Amino acid sequence: QVQLVESGGGLVQPGGSLRLSCTASGIIFSIYAMGWYRQAPGKQRELVSSITSSGVTNYADSVKGRFTISRDNAKNILYLQMNSLKPEDTAVYYCNRGSLQTLAIRPFPWGQGTQVTVSS
Repeated sequence: QVQLVESGGGLVQPGGSLRLSCTASGIIFSIYAMGWYRQAPGKQRELVSSITSSGVTNYADSVKGRFTISRDNAKNILYLQMNSLKPEDTAVYYCNRGSLQTLAIRPFPWGQGTQVTVSS
């Protein structure tokens, strides 16, 4: 069955960096567009960034220029490099399908997510 396991979160000071990883199993990872989502307390889950099977990337305006999404199809891993972190980036981060449309129709089972806390 499909399993997504997120890791790499933690507590970091404003301006710091983290790299998140999402390891996928049970799917032919390379054929799917994938995305990183985040959910802050009291807020809806939002799509932060996505990458197509061919490597085309897209970013929410709030993270453009600071976050970089990438993928290693040989290892079935999705990455999110987060630089210049801000307190408003604090959230639980998840990976899943690469668009809201496909997420609505046929999402992968959600993983446990990884907590990112940006605070001094």
